[in-house]
Order: sequence, then structure tokens, then C-alpha cells
Amino acid sequence: MHPFREAVEAKDADSVAAMLADDVVFTSPVAFKPYPGKPMTAAILRGVLRVFEDFTYIREIANSDGRDHAFVFTATVNGKKLTGCDFLHFDEEGKIDDFTVMVRPLSAANALAEAMNAQFDRISREAAEGV
Repeated sequence: MHPFREAVEAKDADSVAAMLADDVVFTSPVAFKPYPGKPMTAAILRGVLRVFEDFTYIREIANSDGRDHAFVFTATVNGKKLTGCDFLHFDEEGKIDDFTVMVRPLSAANALAEAMNAQFDRISREAAEGV
């Protein structure tokens, strides 16, 4: 099992943050523009850990050089079941420098957007504080 998956499944936000490159770019399934930087990405991921219920990875897919991974997951947000995928790219130092998430169906994506919007003041504060 990949260390990223182990950390997420353990809800170990500090270990996940340690895997992020300083210049990581996070592309959300529910926001138009990507979010640059480790502090913001780490804060968003902590917010996701707070809003996802019954989170489980169901599949890992990796390319032969190990720098690109896809982690398929299921979760529930505000009673809506979703399926999603974390697409990660790892830089030369083994840090995540590109993190893209996609989710379906639309009703669950909307529930996720609503739940994350409710978290966004806290996420912004955590990112500014470098928590």
C-alpha cells in the first residue's frame, strides 16, 4: 500500500502534509481555479478529512516509474454517496507537486462543494497560519 494512502486512511493530516512539495498545486473538483502552495493544499485536505464520512480507497493505479498515481475512493458527504479519484504526481524528490481530485455524481459534488464552502474560513485561516 502506498504511504499516501496509508496516511489518508489513518486520517494523519501531518503525514499527508509532509508528502506535499512546497510548490504543490491542488485542483479541486468543485472550484474553478487551482490552489497553489503547500499551506493551502494541506489546509484543504484537512477540511476534506473533516467533511468526508465513510471514506475508503478502493483502488490504486500507478505508472511504471511511480511518479503518477490514481487513488479511487468512495465516501459520503451530507448523506450523498460519492465516488472520486485523487490524481497525484510526484516530483524528483518524491513529493506531491500536482494533486487533482475528481468526484461524481453531480449531486454528491454539490454536497461536497457546500460542505467545503462551510469550512473555507477555517481552511483559509489554517493556511495563513501554516497549521
